[in-house]
Amino acid sequence: MPLQPEFTGALDQLSALSTVVIASACAVHLFVFLILWLWARRDLRHIASSLFDFTRGLTQQSVLGSTAHLSDQVDAFLADVDDVLDDPSREEDRKTLVARMNILDEKRRYLHSMFFETVYNMARTMIEAYPLAGVLGTILAIGAALQVDAGAAGGTSVSTIVSRFGDAIWSTFAGLIAAIILMFANSFLETSFGRLAENREHVRHTVARAKRELSFRRKSGGAEE
Repeated sequence: MPLQPEFTGALDQLSALSTVVIASACAVHLFVFLILWLWARRDLRHIASSLFDFTRGLTQQSVLGSTAHLSDQVDAFLADVDDVLDDPSREEDRKTLVARMNILDEKRRYLHSMFFETVYNMARTMIEAYPLAGVLGTILAIGAALQVDAGAAGGTSVSTIVSRFGDAIWSTFAGLIAAIILMFANSFLETSFGRLAENREHVRHTVARAKRELSFRRKSGGAEE
């Protein structure tokens, strides 16, 4: 049974817009990845800066070159803190860390990763929707062609379907190309995002250990006095 002309016209419009919608969604998706990359860089810089201030003045502070990756700098600063905590003989360095405990506050916003990880997980998962959206656009185009030509002669109907199939296939093509581009962008960013998550976890662990051990030592010293 043929569909109403209004519904058929809506199918035509949807099929005509499917490629444009997919391309636009891909552009927005890439922009979201850009925002996430800038967000990750900002948080990593803040973490590295805080750790540099926290370890500044230690007798064996690590100083990496300007070309060193921020994650490597964060790991080096955390290693400096662990060295002080592992060596009871470095009394002056321990006093320096105690005086700067407020710098390494685990309640700082850049250590809160839930929202960042949620947005990134959504952006990564939705890449899989683009091929499906492309196939859906092609199906809509073919369905619209069949409905328009339902009352026409067989030869005319087939001819119209064939002529529209070239336009319909662009939807699938756009979906596949968008998925490939976004998969490449995700593969480029995934390692750095993973390192950021590891750095945050390492910082939380080091902060907790520093507060536990240095605060306990400070209380013990006060009790002895």
